[in-house]
Amino acid sequence: MTQRSRTVRRVTTVMCVPQWQGSSAQEARRLVDGAHRAAALVPADTLVTAPVLADGGDIEDGVRALSVLTTNLLGTQQTHAAIDDLVITVGGDCGVDLAPIAAARARHGSALTVLWIDAHQDLFHPTNLRSFHGMVVRTLLGDGPAALVPAEPLAPSQLILAGIREGEPVEYEYAERMGLRRHGVADLADAFENLTGPVYVHIDLDVLEPTEFASTCYPVADGVRSADLAALVSTVDNLVGGALTEHAPAPGEPNAAEAEVIRRLGAALVR
Repeated sequence: MTQRSRTVRRVTTVMCVPQWQGSSAQEARRLVDGAHRAAALVPADTLVTAPVLADGGDIEDGVRALSVLTTNLLGTQQTHAAIDDLVITVGGDCGVDLAPIAAARARHGSALTVLWIDAHQDLFHPTNLRSFHGMVVRTLLGDGPAALVPAEPLAPSQLILAGIREGEPVEYEYAERMGLRRHGVADLADAFENLTGPVYVHIDLDVLEPTEFASTCYPVADGVRSADLAALVSTVDNLVGGALTEHAPAPGEPNAAEAEVIRRLGAALVR
């Protein structure tokens, strides 16, 4: 007997993590509203919100609000662990992606590739920066605040930085020493070539061209067009998770054009 093949639709959950404490920008608290707005724009079957603390915290071990971030991480881990679907994490600052990427690493092991799409490299260390969202990638690699380092860090070969166009000497030195693969805006498409195995895609919205999308805490000129990025993300096979972070809208009515950008990128992740 011949059995007809059928396509099984993938169930998707958006996990909103309205954390702002990883950023020290003057507008950092806008990340809370930005997380909720962006999460509502990503097409999904279910939307859940991870519990996070509302207030800031003290500097500990060189990191601003470390205790708050540690508590938020635990809440995010517990929320993520209760979901058995494809999860798209929406922040909030870049630190919201610690738990989802660590979970993907634990599930897929060394086969996992993390494509970190961001204008910045996020390779600082507590010895040279206090804001955690600027050291998330380095922490995922095992070299960050001890309370936030994953049990199974990524290997440098598992990470690709894409869209980068800003950084400090300490970041470039670390990237060179670790042998990290890096791509700017001009060669962004190269980051998507020859991707094999399970892939996790992190998108910091400041990778975008700020004349098209300006609602971030740290916009950087000469960025990526959203249509180009969405088209590239749509080519990723075996996507096992993704994130949209760092949306910091001004108070008032949502910007319709920017909302459409988020919808477009969200649709590319959950296609």
